[in-house]
Amino acid sequence: MNLQRCPWATNSQMEADYHDREWGVPVHDERTLFEFLTLEGAQAGLSWRTVLAKRDDYARVFLDYDLPRLAKLADAELESRLLDGGIVRNRLKVWSVRSNARAALALQSSHGSLDRYFWDFVDGAPLRNQRQSASEVPARSELSDHLSKDLLKRGFKFVGSTIMYAYMQAVGMVDDHLVGCHRYRAAEL
Repeated sequence: MNLQRCPWATNSQMEADYHDREWGVPVHDERTLFEFLTLEGAQAGLSWRTVLAKRDDYARVFLDYDLPRLAKLADAELESRLLDGGIVRNRLKVWSVRSNARAALALQSSHGSLDRYFWDFVDGAPLRNQRQSASEVPARSELSDHLSKDLLKRGFKFVGSTIMYAYMQAVGMVDDHLVGCHRYRAAEL
């Protein structure tokens, strides 16, 4: 059976599997929310396929996204991670993981959880779109602009509006599966 997928997910089996199992499915797990914040930031300027292929290495290199441990990484430990070919070896992106872990811990303290903070932006429920073609899917939105500005004020890095729109899609805050996609509205079931 040939399933119809969103066009970006038709280039490789890895992308198809991610699309079919995860993309657009609401995430409420703290570790996974931070994982996607890290991966979406790493993706800036690269293809999602590049970062997705490195996903397991990111989890290994960044301590399975254990926020307290990440927040305590020493400069020398961050420098050593720049030598690991399993991740995108961009200094600013690697160092942002520690600063984002620190900002995430502060956010958890002030809001109770990352889950509560992020999902409050969409009143706790996914925004379900009815897009017919990939050309209708925006790179950013007023909501991602607002989220980005708020995160930047809180000290987060690599959280521009385009990155945050992709993040909202990844964690299911925004459902942009195209109407013809087999995953359209699947998260409602």
